[in-house]
Order: sequence, then C-alpha cells, then structure tokens
Amino acid sequence: ITNATNERTVIASVVPRVGVGNKIPLLFPSVDISAARSAALLGNLSAMALDFVARQKIGGTTLNYFYIKQFPVLPPDRYTDADLAFIVPRVLELTYTAHDLQAWYDDLAAYDPRPVADQGRPFPWDAERRALLRAELDAYYARLYGLTRDELRYILDPADVMGADYPSETFRVLKEGEIRTYGEYRTRRLVLQAWDRQSLHP
Repeated sequence: ITNATNERTVIASVVPRVGVGNKIPLLFPSVDISAARSAALLGNLSAMALDFVARQKIGGTTLNYFYIKQFPVLPPDRYTDADLAFIVPRVLELTYTAHDLQAWYDDLAAYDPRPVADQGRPFPWDAERRALLRAELDAYYARLYGLTRDELRYILDPADVMGADYPSETFRVLKEGEIRTYGEYRTRRLVLQAWDRQSLHP
C-alpha cells in the first residue's frame, strides 16, 4: 500500500523468510546475483531518485508489480567494486538491526566495517546516523543515475530550483514534516551536503 502523497512512495527492505500478504511484492534475485549486488538493489529501490520516478507513475494506492517493472532500476553489472564498497556497508547498517536477519548479515559480513568485537551483532538504532547514511546513499545513487547537483535539488524540492511560486512539488509531506520536527528540510540539507562531500572525494 502506498500513495504518491506519502512521505515516500517506495519503501523497500529485506525481510526474513516468512509469509506475507499479497500487498508486499517480493523480489528474489537470481542465484547468480551476489549478496552484495542484492544489497545494491535494495539501496537502489530506496533511493530518492527512484522514488521521484515512482511518484510520477503511481495512480492509486497499490504498488503492484507492473509499476515495479517500470522503475529505472540499475542493472547488477552497473556496480563496480568501488560502488559496492561504498553502498553495501551502509545498506547493511540500515537493514541489519535485529537478530532475525542474521542470514542476511552472514552473506554480507565481509562488508561490516566495525571492529571484530562488534561484528555479527545487529547495528544499534541511531536515528541521526540513519538519516546521514540514507542521505549518503541518496547522493551516491543520484550520481549513478548521472544526475547533476541541480537535478538532484529539483528532485528534493522543485521550488528550490525553479522559485517559490513554481507549481510542482515532489516530497511535500517529507519536507513539511521535517520542518515541523527539525525546523528545516533536513533531508535536503543532508543529501546535498553528502553530494558535496562526495564531489571532493570521488
């Protein structure tokens, strides 16, 4: 269940092997796709650049397979080793927060950047750090899509590029919620700061 007016349209995650209802589209990468590239797929599905496109397509409240098949998902061979070294540790930290995903962790353990004593444990839930990790991934995926900084600014908030009277909007619910909570559109700031950092250290 989703809607183009929600905070986010596509909410992707890894789940334990359990039964789910028909409102959860399940994706099973083929056996020749590595766990690291599966993590990159998950990061891709969670990226704001992809969500921006999803918002143009969703016409109701159900995210059906025929929508997912239209999304601009990057192919597995798009990712270099350097891409995976950046993406996978962040996706792992954002997803491995409970013991029931131990198998997921085991497949990606080589990407755990923590000291050996902490490896294997679920990552603690730290809302501030999670916001930073998501922003870093959003900026990185924007680059993988070949976007410019101004195109990313447009995705985050068209009025930021086109002017306050521009009639289009993208993530209004997210923006307004963050302004109420943090006094600013925090996601926009964090994503653009991550973009700028990545520009200095490509």
